[in-house]
Amino acid sequence: MERETVRELLFQLRDTIQAEREHAKALDLPAMMADVRHKEALLNVLNSVERLHPDDQQYAREIQQENRRNAFLFRATLNWIQDTMEFFGRKTVPVTYSQYGVSSNTTINGRLLSGSI
Repeated sequence: MERETVRELLFQLRDTIQAEREHAKALDLPAMMADVRHKEALLNVLNSVERLHPDDQQYAREIQQENRRNAFLFRATLNWIQDTMEFFGRKTVPVTYSQYGVSSNTTINGRLLSGSI
């Protein structure tokens, strides 16, 4: 594959990764999924390249950096969602008082997000 073609594909890949991040931040899932498909197609074409020209390795490093930024965003978002679900999934145990004024924990057999009332 010609060097100019490889460079153009690298530019497209970098731009697609950046667009994927922006669409994810905007919660535009159809556009983000289109970016994912385009990125996969570009990677399939670029897999045939055996060796990058030394001048093009800078673009590969930029792609690696952008990919890491996306990975950090997606991982941080996943952690936040998991923490939120864990918070809402915890059983709540209110403190009540017995007839003698002694506090006791009552058992609640439900979850906030159980889907039942």
